[in-house]
Amino acid sequence: MIPLRDTLRSQNYPVVTSSIIVINVLVFFLEMARGQDLDWFLYIYGLVPARYAIPHVAAYFTTGQQLFALFSFMFLHGGFWHLLGNMWSLYIFGDNIEDRLGPLRYLLFYLLCGLTSGLTHLLFNLSSNVPTIGASGAIAGVMGAYFILYPRAKILTLIPIIFIPYFLEIPAFFFLGIWLFFQLLNAAGSNGAGGIAWWAHIGGFIFGIIFLKFLDRMPTTGISAKIRSATVKRNSHRLQVIRPIIRTDDAHLYGTIQISPSEAEAGTQKLVNIPWGFHNRLFRVVVPPGTQAGSKLRLQGLGKQMAAGHDKGDLFLTVVIQS
Repeated sequence: MIPLRDTLRSQNYPVVTSSIIVINVLVFFLEMARGQDLDWFLYIYGLVPARYAIPHVAAYFTTGQQLFALFSFMFLHGGFWHLLGNMWSLYIFGDNIEDRLGPLRYLLFYLLCGLTSGLTHLLFNLSSNVPTIGASGAIAGVMGAYFILYPRAKILTLIPIIFIPYFLEIPAFFFLGIWLFFQLLNAAGSNGAGGIAWWAHIGGFIFGIIFLKFLDRMPTTGISAKIRSATVKRNSHRLQVIRPIIRTDDAHLYGTIQISPSEAEAGTQKLVNIPWGFHNRLFRVVVPPGTQAGSKLRLQGLGKQMAAGHDKGDLFLTVVIQS
């Protein structure tokens, strides 16, 4: 299963989430530039449990290096796909948590989740001399907060069946619950000899819930209010799932498409996924400039075929303008 996006639209552009993604990408390029020194670089700036638990190993590092590594490890990645998977998950779930907490509290939340995920890994792997790297522990904290705040939101998921892409909306509590179950299952069977830091994921998820409870009660600052007012979103989701209404005596199908006021005025294009029978395909829908709320867009040939030899009906989409 490949998550594409959630159906819960954030009200503001996620400036902190986007900044974290950019920093991770830049640090990855820095890693790639290390060449033959990469292993040494990861050992210095990654999280190595033995550096904290074994005195003769800890003696090689200053207090500053030890403290810095507790945070720097969450900005390092072991390869392109490791980076892409983590940043994509952060992109999907991070914007709504940033929306809820505000940019400053969210930044603190993210760093605390990363820190405690690393400490959880350290606790369960005290003698490991293998560097642990990656943002997955901090992102697990974001996912834990999402699990609590938006359990009934839907995750638009791509399920490739042979060569046919199939799109399915899965409730967030189910998607994230399955994810946590597999982390627990793999952690129970892990021998702690390196590889994926399962306990970091579990620790990040649990502490994400705990930190959410505390930080959500903290008052926002004037700086956060100014950032929110400057980052209000003016567009709706680019990719939308349309679930049409079916009438037994009508070959046509009926659904709705959501756009923003600015999109209604200037016009826009959307990608819509229309599940119908065993078909599940993407279509491009053009919304012309000056579209009014309640206007209908017609997609020819996407309706039902009432009987053999008859033409298919059409799909009519009613325009809904989000405030």
